[in-house]
Amino acid sequence: MKENKAQKIVWDIYRELYANSEPKADFDELVNSAEKNEEGQKIIPFENYFIDQEVMDEIIEKHLKNKRLTKLAKNAIKVNVYLGCSPVSKK
Repeated sequence: MKENKAQKIVWDIYRELYANSEPKADFDELVNSAEKNEEGQKIIPFENYFIDQEVMDEIIEKHLKNKRLTKLAKNAIKVNVYLGCSPVSKK
């Protein structure tokens, strides 16, 4: 599968989020070792990892800054990260 620009940004964000989570993790390793559900989707145990909300927001903004994307595309990436398999945020 060819990775498009938005997908690459999302994956880069996940990599940095997990590198800064408690406990730290290698996102690529989590994906590669993940079990699959009955629909063939990989199950990432995101609920076992925690990250400060401010740090999470800073990482996301850093990856979106200076990217040639529309505001809609940037918001779609944020929603994908927040509702996807990112570590659990805490205040």
